[in-house]
Amino acid sequence: MTRESTNAACGGSSTKKRHRPAYCTAGGNSLVCHRPAPASSTNAVIENCLPDGALEDATHRRTVRRSSSSASLNPNSPSPTAVPGGFNDPATADVILRLFVAPGPFQEGPGSVTEKSDVHVYLHSKALARSKFFVASLSDRWLAQEIEATKSGSEKQLLKLNYGVTLENGSFDDYLNLLRLLYSHDLVNSMDSAANALAVLPIAMELLFEDCVKACVSFLEAVPWTEEEERRVLALTPLLSQEESYELMARLIPQDENAGEEMLQGLVMSALYNHTNGAFVKAFVAKLLRDFSLRVSAKRVLEIVFGECLKVVRESLEQYSSPEFRAGDTNETEAIQRINLHTAMTSARHLFWVIERMIDMKVADFAVKVWSEQESLSAELLRVFHDDASRQMVPGFATTMLRCISRLASAVASGDIVASRWVRMKLVKEWLPVLNACKDIASQMMPAHKTVAVELEETFLKIISTLPMSDSREMLKQCLSFSTRNVDDCPHLVSAFNTWFSRARRLLD
Repeated sequence: MTRESTNAACGGSSTKKRHRPAYCTAGGNSLVCHRPAPASSTNAVIENCLPDGALEDATHRRTVRRSSSSASLNPNSPSPTAVPGGFNDPATADVILRLFVAPGPFQEGPGSVTEKSDVHVYLHSKALARSKFFVASLSDRWLAQEIEATKSGSEKQLLKLNYGVTLENGSFDDYLNLLRLLYSHDLVNSMDSAANALAVLPIAMELLFEDCVKACVSFLEAVPWTEEEERRVLALTPLLSQEESYELMARLIPQDENAGEEMLQGLVMSALYNHTNGAFVKAFVAKLLRDFSLRVSAKRVLEIVFGECLKVVRESLEQYSSPEFRAGDTNETEAIQRINLHTAMTSARHLFWVIERMIDMKVADFAVKVWSEQESLSAELLRVFHDDASRQMVPGFATTMLRCISRLASAVASGDIVASRWVRMKLVKEWLPVLNACKDIASQMMPAHKTVAVELEETFLKIISTLPMSDSREMLKQCLSFSTRNVDDCPHLVSAFNTWFSRARRLLD
């Protein structure tokens, strides 16, 4: 095989992403083939068997006899454990590989090597044939030796191969493990951990050991990873072919760019509607929302869910008030009305949870604007609150709706939500009548729930104080219903009117 064909077989003309061109340089009386490794794998330098002229050297003319000893040719280096008839067995091997640490082609020197890393390993050409890299490196030399041995009638010599590696992204033992895997008939089950597969994979790609690459990928696809292991997988997948990396990429990167939002929305809807122990699930989903890295995506999800919950409340109330239900059988109509009110009540509770999340994440400006435009919803609520039957069917519905209004209004009054003057005015204008209607039925509300109405009174008065005096004058007139039998029991109302009149006197002064 020519040098050019060797380069091509080593990856020079391959279409796979991980194969990179090799280049050759002359090195004394030997041929040194440099093969840049992938960005995340260990660079390797392969020193092929000496060319014909160098065979006259006494060192390489000496016949290396096979023996039962497994000792390394270098007495000062450790020898990997031999397997009879397999890895590192000198009795049956036909190739000796010297594996050592060497500087990479772009390094200034060998660097610091702290481990014993210069060994001779007895290998078999049949096993090495599983690596296209070794096949390309040995084929010409092997054929030449076969012909020479046939002509001379002498025993065929062991082929000698020097393979130098750098330890940028792997250890010396990883290379030895890869050589052992050349003898394995069940590569997938030879992997014992994701870390092991990740250590072997870049070396398998470097040596074009395709069966091992596939085994590593299959193993990695099937087992969990730590965060560090996942980062390594992400670094290696670009070096794999599209077919090899498909399963890993499907696990690492969603095909749909909106997958994160869709997943988050599904979790929110599931927490609201699909779990009996909703409090625990809602708390967990609330944490996911807070920790979600893309705040704008979490905002969109909450706005969508807010709109859906609000729509269910509004449509349920409209169906409750629909004349067609009142024209039918009385029992049937009552049952349908009860279902509609309970649906509205359930969605109102979900709505309050969503509002809490939006305010907590400071993304409730959309909700305030939409809420200020709910003229039809406030009208439906007024009709329901004045219906004695509705209060008996769902007694806590008015309180739940007041909590939704109060939570949004409090965020506006405190400045957590910066709303425009028009939104602030519309918010009070549309929902002040609902608050007054709730006060009319306050006698039927539980004492603990009455505090919600009082808090909303104070909040509305604070918002009114932020409006121009011409607007606040008209709205304060509608707040007279906040007054109580004892004037001292409504200091917030007294303070609001004192503030307005104090401002009115400034022009006279």
